[in-house]
Amino acid sequence: MDTHSNLQPPFTLAYIPETSSTISYLKSLHQTGNAHEYTVAATDYQTAGRGQRGNTWEAERGKNLLFSLLLEPAFLAANKQFLLSQAVSLAIKEELEHYANGFSIKWPNDIYWREKKICGMLIEHDLQGNHLQLTSAGIGINVNQIRFSPGLPNPVSLSQITGKAHDRLPLLQAILDRLLKYYRMLQGGDIARITGRYEEALFRKGIMAPFADGQGTFMGQITGVRPNGMLAVKDSTGKERLYAFKEVSYVL
Repeated sequence: MDTHSNLQPPFTLAYIPETSSTISYLKSLHQTGNAHEYTVAATDYQTAGRGQRGNTWEAERGKNLLFSLLLEPAFLAANKQFLLSQAVSLAIKEELEHYANGFSIKWPNDIYWREKKICGMLIEHDLQGNHLQLTSAGIGINVNQIRFSPGLPNPVSLSQITGKAHDRLPLLQAILDRLLKYYRMLQGGDIARITGRYEEALFRKGIMAPFADGQGTFMGQITGVRPNGMLAVKDSTGKERLYAFKEVSYVL
């Protein structure tokens, strides 16, 4: 991408060659009145990209999609915020399926190809009363990177999957178009279709697999996700366990 890149309405692109993190850059734009709903901040390189659980997001310069999107979902109650995470995850997962099979959503919102991570995101909300006022979704997708740091556990890129390089701007536009459809569904109250698709897309759904929580490692099977975003896992004794973010992890 370059300074002349643009997106189709209603999206507007704020491109910067390098920034600490696109989500921080987007928030600073909003604070100065230079970003509104559907503004997308994108960069070729992040010096301090942020991920879930305080992790950083490592990406080679100019190779990947690193962007953040601003939404103003005042129509959503604060206790429904996980629906936005589901919508964003589905939009990315389903667009990537144009290129290959084998994609899934690793709860809460990582995108996996088989047993490897291709996309991570961080979604932050500002509240007004008991409703959402502002949502900033920061997303990193491995597109054309071929070599990764040996310290990363299981990265993969779209180029590694397909064997060829991909133009990042059309991919970004296609993901945003798909996300807009889901966002309109949320606005129209079509929640069941989103939650149903999300559960169908879950990584290792219905498969007995190892997990780890505060008590140690156990075998369990994902049975679903509650409306508040909590993960339901049935352990090998048949007991259902509910987990909020950061309370359980997959053993990969």
